Amino acid sequence: MKKIVLSAIILLACSTLLAQHSLEKLWESDSLTLEGPESVLFDAQSNSLYVSSMGSGSVVRMDLDGKVIRKDWVTGLNSNKGSALFNGLFYTAETSGIAVIDAGKGSIVKRIPVDSAKMLNDVAMDPRGVIYVSDTRAARVYRIEGDKPTVYLENMPGANGLLTVNADLYVLTATSFLKVNANKVITQIADGFESGLDGIVMVADNEFIISNYKGMLWYIKADGTKQLLLDTRPDRIMSNDISYNSKTRTLYVPSFGTNRVIAYRVK
Repeated sequence: MKKIVLSAIILLACSTLLAQHSLEKLWESDSLTLEGPESVLFDAQSNSLYVSSMGSGSVVRMDLDGKVIRKDWVTGLNSNKGSALFNGLFYTAETSGIAVIDAGKGSIVKRIPVDSAKMLNDVAMDPRGVIYVSDTRAARVYRIEGDKPTVYLENMPGANGLLTVNADLYVLTATSFLKVNANKVITQIADGFESGLDGIVMVADNEFIISNYKGMLWYIKADGTKQLLLDTRPDRIMSNDISYNSKTRTLYVPSFGTNRVIAYRVK
């Protein structure tokens, strides 16, 4: 009986070990081009990265090796943060509205004001082109359809990272990871994180990586299981609004404080 129990313990330990994930650093961009990169967005169609250079109010385009394609792809933005692409348009959150950019021309088409906004942050699009944008200081998430913003969620302290998956919206508050279904029923996936959660990507069915801007990356499963992948706080390397290339399993991590984008392979 003791041998059976011992074998079961060893098998469980091995299974847990095999389930662990890790990051392999691939490259980091130079620190001269970007000014406060808050967000990075991978675009599979153009095989490029769009980086919100928040400090300069611009969007920088990079290739998938971190080399600059165009430093001034879009300029004249106001504290631009999270971004999304849909039907040839690039959407990015400014402080109190959404800037809409023609992705082919790299020019601002219009702005969608959100009158009650205090500090808009991340942007997500659903399959129909409905925009969701978090307001970190107001603890809200707005829904924008037909250029008309409405309050979608309230009482979301530190609302930041957003991700749409079919009809579900995933939301990061300052310390919690939540799923919100189409009826606005909220399910808590995981909580108890240090304040500062920032970006979300899905890396497999019901598996995610989330970032804490202070310098942490977590691997999270839908059952709440979490694994700390990376902690760069001792080196003061931040981890802001992340993006993911599922084909190459590459995670792109903007580091606001060091003016770089760092790429890792998820293993």
